[in-house]
Amino acid sequence: MKGGGGLTYAACFTLLTCALTLLANPEYDPKILQVTDNHHLLGTAAELRFKSFAQEYGKEYSTRAEYLHRLGVFAENLIRAAEHQAMDPTAKHGVTQFSDLSAEEFESMYTGVRGGAADTSENGVVAEEMEAGDLPESFDWRERGAVTDVKMQGSCGSCWAFSTTGAIEGANFIATGKLLNLSEQQLVDCDHACDAKEKDACDNGCSGGLMTNAYKYLIEAGGIEEENSYPYTGKRGECQFKPQNVAVKLANFTTIPINEDHIATYLFHQGPLAVGLNAVFMQTYIGGVSCPLICGKRWINHGVLLVGYGSRGYSILRFGYKPYWIIKNSWGKRWGEHGYYRLCRGHGMCGINTMVSAVMTQTS
Repeated sequence: MKGGGGLTYAACFTLLTCALTLLANPEYDPKILQVTDNHHLLGTAAELRFKSFAQEYGKEYSTRAEYLHRLGVFAENLIRAAEHQAMDPTAKHGVTQFSDLSAEEFESMYTGVRGGAADTSENGVVAEEMEAGDLPESFDWRERGAVTDVKMQGSCGSCWAFSTTGAIEGANFIATGKLLNLSEQQLVDCDHACDAKEKDACDNGCSGGLMTNAYKYLIEAGGIEEENSYPYTGKRGECQFKPQNVAVKLANFTTIPINEDHIATYLFHQGPLAVGLNAVFMQTYIGGVSCPLICGKRWINHGVLLVGYGSRGYSILRFGYKPYWIIKNSWGKRWGEHGYYRLCRGHGMCGINTMVSAVMTQTS
């Protein structure tokens, strides 16, 4: 919750009761009750839960004042997780490694998309709508070997760099059969490209950027190095890019139309896609298919990688099986479903269809 007002205790307990009712479904893991049990929000019980959280995630606080501040934030996030559970009952929400961060801190440290919809006026082109045709019901590029292991951006707003490298890694694999682990740090240190329409939307290391800006930079720079030659540090430093170490060169990029059937078609034929979304429900996400009742589509703040889709995500509210997207994140394997996020497909949920791009690599 954002500072200042907040919910009344009565409203909070109403939400908590709602969450418990929704979680009565036997498909949900009982451990999620940890965040919706009223007793955990009161007195020493909240602090005991906080101490367990700190031990589990190796959290250390330098002063008593900082400890008490983070305890207060943690208690607020227990309520926030219960709110999210009520609003997003097809997923599981609870305590994560981000539970001692305010919503504002979480956004500034662990997201990082800056600017509006992807622009293509300088290099890239808008892809033509591709007929869906006979696509398989489910598809996953991880099973084809086109996706590297889940990475960790740390407390650096560099998600845009990880989304960019993921798309390039997949495109290069499809073109060459080789899966290379490419350097996000090169982008964090060296890329200062700006959006052609929004001149203040520039790639700025740990302070955010855009995937399409990154493509433009890499085309001009002559390519991107591998991770082992330009390793990730999680902070911005002096540019150490060496052209002789380039592992992959880019030819061009495209932005994909917002129709999700066409996005699925491009994903199937072209490889993993860089996408932006609203990460508001991701701070408390533990697993399942996320399909919030309300999630803003215009506020895009996080860059991720679309790697596949499925056809049978259980939906308690819609009484049936609904399709979903499979999304690779950059918050390490301890977050979500071993580093992955599932989001319902076909609703433009959280703006998932508004900032989608594919990249083409040079093969000679």
